Formats: sequence, structure tokens, C-alpha cells
Amino acid sequence: MNNKLIGIVLVVLGIALASWGYNIFDAATSQVTRALSGDTPIEAWAGMAGGVIAIFIGLRKLK
Repeated sequence: MNNKLIGIVLVVLGIALASWGYNIFDAATSQVTRALSGDTPIEAWAGMAGGVIAIFIGLRKLK
């Protein structure tokens, strides 16, 4: 039961983290920065990648 609870929490937090990262990636200031210099904020990549990893680990714990 404990692993399932941890898995559910990780999936929910992973979804929130991935959406936060995407919101940073899609923000107007980020779009201007990408257009001018081609750089993407590290927070966006960290949020999206961290979210996907948390979802993956959470799903593995749910099995």
C-alpha cells in the first residue's frame, strides 16, 4: 500500500512539474529569448525532464 501511495504522489507531482516546465518554455519572454539567441531556459528543460522522470518512476511503483 505504501508503494502505491508514493507512486500516485510521484505521478501527480510529475504532471505538475512537466506542465510548469512547459509553461516556462511557452512563456512570451522565453519565446523572445529563443528567437533572438536560440537559448532555452534551463528551468524549462529541468521541469519537463524532471516531470517525465517522476511520472515514469511513479508508474513503475504503481505496478
